[in-house]
Amino acid sequence: MRVPRATYRLQLNGEFTFQDAEGLVPYLARLGVSDLYASPYMEARSGSTHGYDIVDHGRLNPEIGTEEDYERLVNALHEHGMGQLLDWVPNHMGVGPDNSWWLDVLENGPASRYASFFDIEWRPANRSALHGKVLLPVLGDHYRSVLEGGELQLGFDAETGTLSVAYYEHVCPLDGRTYGLVLGEAEVPEGAAAEFGSLVTAFGNLPERERTDEESVEERSRDARINRERLAAMCASDPEVLEAVERRVAAVNAEAGLLHRLLEEQAYRLVYWRVAADEINYRRFFSVNDLAGIRVEDERVFEATHRFVLKLLREGKVNGLRLDHPDGLYSPAGYFERLQSAAERATGENIYLLVEKILAEHERLPEDWRVSGTTGYEFANLIMKVLLDSDSEAHLDETYRRFVEPDRPFEPDFGRLLYGCKLEVMRGELASELNVLSRRLLAISEGPNDERLYDFTINVLRDALMEVVAHFPVYRTYITGPDGISEADRRHVEWAISKARKTTTAADTSVFDFLRSVLLFERAEEGVAGFVGKFQQYTGPVMAKGMEDTALYRYNCLTALNEVGGEPEGFGVSVAAFHAETAERARRWPDAMLSTSTHDTKRSEDVRARILVLSELAQEWREALESWSLVNRSRRREVESGPAPSRNDEVLIYQTLLGAWPLEKDSEREEFTNRIKLYVEKAMRESGARTLWTKPDEEYEAAVMDFIEAILEDSETNLFLRELAPLRETVARLGALNSLSQTLVKLTAPGVPDLYQGNELWDFSLVDPDNRRPVDYAKRDGMLRRLEGMDPREAPGLLEGRNWRDGSPKLYLTWRALKLREERPDLFRRGEYVPLEASGEDAEGVLAFARTLGDEAAVTLAPRLFSRLADGSEGLALDAAALEGATLDLGDLPPGEYRNVLTGSRVAADGPVPVRELLGGFPVALLVRE
Repeated sequence: MRVPRATYRLQLNGEFTFQDAEGLVPYLARLGVSDLYASPYMEARSGSTHGYDIVDHGRLNPEIGTEEDYERLVNALHEHGMGQLLDWVPNHMGVGPDNSWWLDVLENGPASRYASFFDIEWRPANRSALHGKVLLPVLGDHYRSVLEGGELQLGFDAETGTLSVAYYEHVCPLDGRTYGLVLGEAEVPEGAAAEFGSLVTAFGNLPERERTDEESVEERSRDARINRERLAAMCASDPEVLEAVERRVAAVNAEAGLLHRLLEEQAYRLVYWRVAADEINYRRFFSVNDLAGIRVEDERVFEATHRFVLKLLREGKVNGLRLDHPDGLYSPAGYFERLQSAAERATGENIYLLVEKILAEHERLPEDWRVSGTTGYEFANLIMKVLLDSDSEAHLDETYRRFVEPDRPFEPDFGRLLYGCKLEVMRGELASELNVLSRRLLAISEGPNDERLYDFTINVLRDALMEVVAHFPVYRTYITGPDGISEADRRHVEWAISKARKTTTAADTSVFDFLRSVLLFERAEEGVAGFVGKFQQYTGPVMAKGMEDTALYRYNCLTALNEVGGEPEGFGVSVAAFHAETAERARRWPDAMLSTSTHDTKRSEDVRARILVLSELAQEWREALESWSLVNRSRRREVESGPAPSRNDEVLIYQTLLGAWPLEKDSEREEFTNRIKLYVEKAMRESGARTLWTKPDEEYEAAVMDFIEAILEDSETNLFLRELAPLRETVARLGALNSLSQTLVKLTAPGVPDLYQGNELWDFSLVDPDNRRPVDYAKRDGMLRRLEGMDPREAPGLLEGRNWRDGSPKLYLTWRALKLREERPDLFRRGEYVPLEASGEDAEGVLAFARTLGDEAAVTLAPRLFSRLADGSEGLALDAAALEGATLDLGDLPPGEYRNVLTGSRVAADGPVPVRELLGGFPVALLVRE
């Protein structure tokens, strides 16, 4: 198996194409990257900026480039000895007029060749009107209003002979059997009447949608195509026939009743988009209506969706895959097994597979998965927590609680907040999926052949499910049957059941005994396996929407901790705990990815590194928060829903300014202000505390936007900006030092380090789309060329005065560390992880470890808690007296002389060495045994 040495993530789209990526290959190779890590580039919906809305797994996205462009990119990678890791989307597809499979489902319903490809509930138990139909929540108003307003329009494509109904960009084909409702009344010329009548009859004779056997499905598809071709030929050869059809189409559009009767006969039901939360009958990606889940566990679906990517693997154009959202799959372990087996047949070996999996702090990745590990969210959170000052937790918590107390109601306890947010999600966005689960559970409780086992009502079962899911401690379990229950999964189910018992208001708690017995396969009733599978596919979206998209935007004590996979109540970790976690990962998943910024992170690594500094300046932060709020009190407004901004949103705004403030000149103030406004708007709507995506409070949002503009106004009378400046500069400088430690640890710890596009320099991006802004690669390439010609002894000059502000220290560190990995690949791939313990008075400020393999060794020294170490100057130099009392014992490492690759200095590994000596000239150290 080829394992990348280091990856570089690029976001490909219509604005950054294969050609653009090809032009970067020489730069990435010089930087020390071994593999391009590409966002999805199979054909996606038109205008897609991210590629996760794939509509055809079998071809390249033409907006990103041609096959020739792609071949040139691959050739460039190979010429530079580089490989490629591809982000792959097995769980869902974008649905709409770009997706031919979806259109076929809309046309033919259960009789579509692709009906089983999508995870559709064709016979919802409580909605007979949806039997054999797909609910399409695309209308901007109630169906009757849209219909009578003429927004639904029947259309005819004469070239293909196709009838369809359009609602703006949404196009829905008609079932061929219903063409007669339109064409049967067409007044065609007498000479064409017989043939036209025969064609209308042929459409009416298509097999009914209820006939889903393979022969009928193929007959329906074949004959419908032939009939449309006949209709197109007749219209092409006789303009009067075309005119007759178009007149008939116009007549249907002119009479809402006719169009309604036609729509009632289709395999879909067009409804107001707000209906989706309660009644949608296909599995979605979270709550996104136009991303539909696919049943990749079905062998036909797997083969159809993976044929092309397996070809790329076989041809060596792609060397590994990053698997998006595996928790959405019915059986992740089964999918990984099937994919590795298929890849092995294609390439002759296993391939490098990573899973985008969010793990709770107490959770471990199942060891029976045939993957190389996760994409590294847990590493990003671990390195953050070891860099902060955990002694300040109580102080920061008190500051936050006291400041936001006037916001009522507000829940300052994160655990209770998360519980409430998950309940909100289940009552709102994901209510439909909960309804489906409840009905399945009801059927199990009623027993086989209508034998009544329990007297639980649908409401009792729904409430019990909500309580259990709200308390579920992980994204999901991976139970496959009575013999496929791990001890971890059993504990997670038992925990959730136990917690639900304590919080329920139900009088009869025996429902939890019943639910437990179902989830742990202690019952043999029909439907148990299906229910457990769907339950496991449900808990993940609830956690994601409740935590990632709601609670983490609503809890703003120290926002750096509100990261994907983060748990803010787990405030910090000790150096010893960091070593223990890292050693465990090295043992179990040595090839997992190490990430600090991704396309999904809520703040870039450098923004988080800055905000972490507040843990070291807890008193200064409290005083600043109180002062700034007082200075800005006249800029707040009272609106109908309350003060604007709320105290909680105000905290978020101030932390965001400290984290994202650019190091460039203030000439970019307008751009920065707009970025902050867009971010805060998204954060407020995700939070749902005062405004929502689905129901924006325009008055509140406008008041907050005015507040942001006012506090960022570039004027001499703006007292806030004058008060902000000292703490902002301190945070920026200490945050840069934090970032250097974070970067070095990522580049030398066990695993595969990943760089997100542009982050080799300081990057102060916020959540998407802010983190997808264009990257200035010409600047980076020029800077790297200058660094390549620099003697390591000149490195201290990068830190002096304002020199560091251009990002050169981070680029220099990244380049030197990656080049060392390139020179010593086995050492960093297979080398043992050896924690190094500092001794002495200042030892708590030292994080150090070694990688050893035989006589080879490398030492990482990454200081922490820089407020005690920095010299207070404008640059990034450490205080000469810093860490004076700390020593690092190198005596157990392979003996000999060690060179600091960052500064060129040398030291002998023959016992305790003063940390100050190791850090001479640069704030972090990377030593290698010569």
